[in-house]
Amino acid sequence: MKVEKVTARIGAEVSGIDVSQPLDAATVAAITEAFHAHSVLFFTGQRPLSPAEQANFARQFGEVEVDDFQTHASAIPEVMTLDQIAPKGQGSDHWHTDSTYHLAPPQGTMLQMHVLPESGGDTLFASMYAAYELLSPPMQRLLEGLDAVHETYMLLERTRNSGLYDVPDSIAKAPPVTHPVVHVHPDTGRKSLNVNSQWTTRIEGLSKPESDALLAMLYEHIKSPEIQVRWRWHVGDIAFFDNLCTQHYAVADYDTRRVIQRVALAGHRPVPVPADRRRELVAAG
Repeated sequence: MKVEKVTARIGAEVSGIDVSQPLDAATVAAITEAFHAHSVLFFTGQRPLSPAEQANFARQFGEVEVDDFQTHASAIPEVMTLDQIAPKGQGSDHWHTDSTYHLAPPQGTMLQMHVLPESGGDTLFASMYAAYELLSPPMQRLLEGLDAVHETYMLLERTRNSGLYDVPDSIAKAPPVTHPVVHVHPDTGRKSLNVNSQWTTRIEGLSKPESDALLAMLYEHIKSPEIQVRWRWHVGDIAFFDNLCTQHYAVADYDTRRVIQRVALAGHRPVPVPADRRRELVAAG
């Protein structure tokens, strides 16, 4: 197995293995180490996997989670199939982290490309480690003392008429959840920015103008090319990304068919900055 960096801050290409076959413990450990080091791994030279095969590959790294948003094209609940021709406004063309409206958002996500459009259809990934680290120390201290609310209604409004998803009523009625604006990755111990334009609606304790202004600044910051990697797909490529420290954006620049399979791994409730540190920041207010 060979692992090569794609950019300095995020992304590595993995070659020399066949993910359709069971992996030995040493290979699983090496992939896990690379996953934590690079945040998103691109497995190249793979054949398209059946839904069951992709789920089996994912299970070697954690428990597979059934997504609330099921598409009509999906063959099994554990593997979402995104079959799109006119993707604009169908949910993925915003910078986002998957399912942060859950108390415990997915740990990771695996995407595999099955049908490429004639042109376009790239996916961008951004490091939320770097997004946090490139903020000024005063801004870091401010954000470490804050919590944000995550809800489903913004995506529901955008995708209501898309015809792509079969969304149960329970999703529309899902209660808001609160996560720290900066959280600590449970495996790496690194701090990461934890707000996104798909699900985050407001920052607790701030007035609406204050919250809107701060979130707008952070969302603009996330768009910085310096913290991103852009992947140009080939059929069979798999992107395995750490959902706890990345955001992604599916570029809606195509008008011919694109089919991708998605598997999510059950995750963790975001870990806040230690309580004594947060109390110190609030007191310093």
